[in-house]
Amino acid sequence: MSTLLSVSIALLAGLIMTRFFKPLKLPAVTAYLIAGVLIGPYCIGALGWNGIGFPSHDAVGKLSLISEVALGFIAFSIGSEFRLDDLKKTGKQAFVIGVVQALVATLFVDLALYGLHLLMPDKLSLPQVITLGAIATATAPAATLMVVRQYKAKGKLTDLLLPIVALDDAVGLIVFAVSFGIAKTLTTGAIDVISIVVNPLIEIVASLVLGAVMGWVLTQLEKLFNSNTNRLNLTIGLVFLTAALSMLEFHVGPVHVSFSSLLVCMMLGTIFCNICPLSEDLMEASDKWTSPLFALFFVISGAELELNVFADLAIVIIGLVYIIFRSLGKYFGSYVSAKATACTPEVTKYLGITLLPQAGVALGMCAIAAAEWPGEGALIRNITLFAVLIYELFGPLMTRWALTKAGDIKPMSDEVKNRRSKKLADAKKQTQEPNKAR
Repeated sequence: MSTLLSVSIALLAGLIMTRFFKPLKLPAVTAYLIAGVLIGPYCIGALGWNGIGFPSHDAVGKLSLISEVALGFIAFSIGSEFRLDDLKKTGKQAFVIGVVQALVATLFVDLALYGLHLLMPDKLSLPQVITLGAIATATAPAATLMVVRQYKAKGKLTDLLLPIVALDDAVGLIVFAVSFGIAKTLTTGAIDVISIVVNPLIEIVASLVLGAVMGWVLTQLEKLFNSNTNRLNLTIGLVFLTAALSMLEFHVGPVHVSFSSLLVCMMLGTIFCNICPLSEDLMEASDKWTSPLFALFFVISGAELELNVFADLAIVIIGLVYIIFRSLGKYFGSYVSAKATACTPEVTKYLGITLLPQAGVALGMCAIAAAEWPGEGALIRNITLFAVLIYELFGPLMTRWALTKAGDIKPMSDEVKNRRSKKLADAKKQTQEPNKAR
């Protein structure tokens, strides 16, 4: 009962918070995250009211299944944006910008934190600098997708943004594996080529293959049903199954075989949308089904944010340097590469701002560092948590602003406003008439 009550409270709190935030014209993602913070362990959860809020991070962790499923559907939705007709127009630009902005962000953070390491070597070691630089590559696809959906963003910036965010996962995996391997080598003195090179490459290839196979299977199974309702149910079931399979991991000799759930589900969506003629209708129906799931995901993400990282001044200083220079790296990396690939001035100017949100992939990277490197990993985890807290609260707002400036988010026309006002007035009138009759 307590878990079900927590889920219902989380969803209701998120939806109610969007009403408070509506006059401020802030993205719904920000409202969900704030709602999560309020019902989390540092606010209402700390009061100990049974079932009302999350009293601890362990209580939040019990809902991790919801987060895993939501991330699977988020990746599936982003993958559906990789239509071959569109990729022929923007594929080269997306690839170049996706790789360059990630590497430049790593370079900027590495250089800035190295300078900080020279000033305070007892607080920040060189291996930690290298690892944090790698984590800087990651961009959160979830917040970006939610802002695009909420405001129905369409245009050249949006067309480039979603493929770049998807590519970030693959680039981030490689950069993190290599950098983390080098960092461990500096600490232990032992070079492990398999963990630095082989494992990340296998993870990427295996993820793409698994996603492609599941996309083909989904398309073939869709042919067995005539009802769109059954087809939608099948699609949802296959995404669940694919997300579950992506959690598998095993060893083949010294090689560790694992999958990236984001890459697997992205590839599932990509194959499905390119070979299934009904994919567009089914994706639209799926988007409506997943709306409350995504709301829950962000409320839970807000509850997971650890506010105690503000208690350590060193973490705040290092975190601020990380945030500032990662942001600069993302912006200038995308600006230079967008200009080099002949993107429009609007895309060149505003693309980097939309790449700032950071969450799931970065948290996964810092979790690996904390688990495999207990001594050095704790600081890396706290810095990442600090950055995620700031990026998740302000990143969606900046993404919306950039998309608006680029012309991808259009202001509501007077005609639409008048139509909505008329509907509300009619509904109010209909509710008042029965009361007068009584």
